[in-house]
Amino acid sequence: MASPLLRLGTRGSRLALTQTGLVRDALARAVPALSAEGAVEIVAIKTTGDVIQDRPLSEAGGKGLFVKEIEEALLAKRIDAAVHSMKDMPTAQPPGLAISAFLPREDTRDVLIAGDITRIEDLPKGAIVGTSALRRRALLLHKRPDLEIVTLRGNVETRLAKREAGVVAATLLALAGLKRLGMAHVGTPIPNEDMLPAVGQGAVCIEAREDDVQTRGWLAAIDHAATATCVRAEHAMLAVLDGSCRTPIAGHAVLTGDDLHLRGLIARPDGSEVVATERRGKAADAAAMGADAGQELKRRGGPNFFD
Repeated sequence: MASPLLRLGTRGSRLALTQTGLVRDALARAVPALSAEGAVEIVAIKTTGDVIQDRPLSEAGGKGLFVKEIEEALLAKRIDAAVHSMKDMPTAQPPGLAISAFLPREDTRDVLIAGDITRIEDLPKGAIVGTSALRRRALLLHKRPDLEIVTLRGNVETRLAKREAGVVAATLLALAGLKRLGMAHVGTPIPNEDMLPAVGQGAVCIEAREDDVQTRGWLAAIDHAATATCVRAEHAMLAVLDGSCRTPIAGHAVLTGDDLHLRGLIARPDGSEVVATERRGKAADAAAMGADAGQELKRRGGPNFFD
């Protein structure tokens, strides 16, 4: 059997492998050289984030824990490109690496999974809700200070099983992942107005070595420009705010034609305070809009907000 022309590295979870399969299929449609069976190989890599299951990732180093080992494999040329969930990505890539393409973004909403209950407002007083996300914890407590929020780690199936077993009364998951796994029927989507998504939520990015002209050319054939623009605005905001991985941050940009609408917020971890802002402008100004929104949030939050 001939060696693969392209090796795609990713985490080993079912969702990560499914997303990488979508990248492989998109490349097969767009690049004739990659359409033959076996032309693209998927390589599963275990990351630090997959190993740590006993505490929130913010306590173990925050963003980057799901990508570090994959980026190391990319730099060592054990793989040719890396497929990531964009919300796992730090705001800057290691020297020599660059995000080269995005798949079209999936639904960015969170989903409430709580049996017959379809709204956060209707959860019983003092209900136990499981989540590992600082953003979800803070925004839940902002709406419902009476809720008890506990850390719930693991893949989609693990978290759903824990809720079914009664470990928690409810949990929240990203609708994008559920859709990609064919599980869109699980739970009830929460409007973005009620629960602003994580920066990059619903977006899949592909990272490559900057000097790998052939791979980057192949990836350019599947790059979704609108998704890239929206994520550029969100990440520019995050880069300004990224002084502490312990600060809950949310951001979501929507592109309509050439008009970009960005909303962002920071929150105290206990939900006691939320500072929000928004920007409207043109796609070409995405990065500047994001940075400006981040500066406003930082200024309004004040120095103690990020302790």
